[in-house]
Amino acid sequence: MNKIDLAFTPALEQARLVRSKEVSPVELVELYLERIDRLNPQLGSYFTVAADLARAEAVATTEMLTKEETANLPPFFGVPIAIKDLTSVAGIRCTYGSRALMDQIAAYDDGIVTRIRAAGFIILGKTATSEVGSLPYTEPEGFAPARNPWNTDYTPGGSSGGAAAAVAAGLCAIAQGSDGGGSVRGPASCCGLVGIKPSRGRVSLAPLGDRLSGVATDGVIARTVADAAALLDVMSGYITGDPYWLPDPDPSFLTAATSKLPASLKIGFTTTLPPLGEAAPPIGQAVLATAKLLEGMGHAVEPVSLDLSELIDPFKIVWQSGVAASGIPKAALGKMNQWLLEQTGDVSQYLRAVAQMQIIARKIVAFFHNFDVMLLPVYMHPAIRIGEWENLSPEETLARIINWIAPCPAFNASGQPAIAIPATFDSNGLPIGVQLVGRPAAEATILALAAQIEAAKQASEPRPHFAISGY
Repeated sequence: MNKIDLAFTPALEQARLVRSKEVSPVELVELYLERIDRLNPQLGSYFTVAADLARAEAVATTEMLTKEETANLPPFFGVPIAIKDLTSVAGIRCTYGSRALMDQIAAYDDGIVTRIRAAGFIILGKTATSEVGSLPYTEPEGFAPARNPWNTDYTPGGSSGGAAAAVAAGLCAIAQGSDGGGSVRGPASCCGLVGIKPSRGRVSLAPLGDRLSGVATDGVIARTVADAAALLDVMSGYITGDPYWLPDPDPSFLTAATSKLPASLKIGFTTTLPPLGEAAPPIGQAVLATAKLLEGMGHAVEPVSLDLSELIDPFKIVWQSGVAASGIPKAALGKMNQWLLEQTGDVSQYLRAVAQMQIIARKIVAFFHNFDVMLLPVYMHPAIRIGEWENLSPEETLARIINWIAPCPAFNASGQPAIAIPATFDSNGLPIGVQLVGRPAAEATILALAAQIEAAKQASEPRPHFAISGY
């Protein structure tokens, strides 16, 4: 296998290659570190590269292969992974995309990092995020912007933009991200990847508390549905003291993603979201084409009217409160986050918004009594250019953000699982994804359906020219 093919090999297949001793962890780590060294200066996908730590761990795991029975090894033994820079990894810089925290070294592993390490992954470094994860593009002040490897004039989305850019460019096999309003699904869509936001309570926030009333959760950005399911299996589960949790999946999510769906599903779809109107033509066409594909598979597919307009104001209040909850002084924040901080009201305003958001979330969940899955756009229009909104006022920027990411936040509010999957490309060569949303705690259903769509397309995996040129 040549180096390009190996760099773009899915994580589960890399794990198999390691276990069969066809490839060593040292080879994988050195492959990715070389690619990061060469491509990341232009891509901006990593804030921090933990080269020495990754090399040391790769040597240790490679030595273990000569001593351990491969049957006893954890599932992703020796596979490189990237961690978003909102997540703490002991001994590695953790900036939260803030110039005020440029020199902060994490003193502990977050709970999901402990699980990722236990699964055998080797951490390559920390991927770029928007400042405190608040924005759907990844251009924090003091850092190089993260760029989309399909067209580097454009954003990979945010706030998990660095994670998506890294996976899409073959700078890691798979990545952890987080989603508080589309921050996994949006970048996955912008970069032609699979991105899953699990149900509320599926993945622990330990050892920290929940600062956004259940809106945000960790998730996965991957090249295949099976990879996304397998990493979600690793990350899922209760940790002592979690404020809410779900039982472990039975069977596993990987089993669900590789199993045949038991029966025809009832699927609703729409390309319009009041009061924002119709999605841009390439987005709407992607949804309609997917609906037609699902119908051809035997599913019952029908158009629906989904009005999420009541949610905009309360969600906005909860979302912008996250900037205040970061504790970063106003003077150290970027222009947009300074303005969001100024808009933050008192505790009573926040609590009223949470209560209102929860009431609307009940309506959203009730809507699914008649459907197994909802098919929607991820974003309402394709990726924006780097710096496209930098000269707008904060008020104008916020209006643009709301209109762009509108299909995503509702399911953060309701806590339902959602997965973004690749669908097509626009005229600028940028990927476009669609979103499958399931009933509460029904990740298995949307993973199985996403895998069915993935298999039906049977297309060879395209790769960004940026990521394969020069070989």
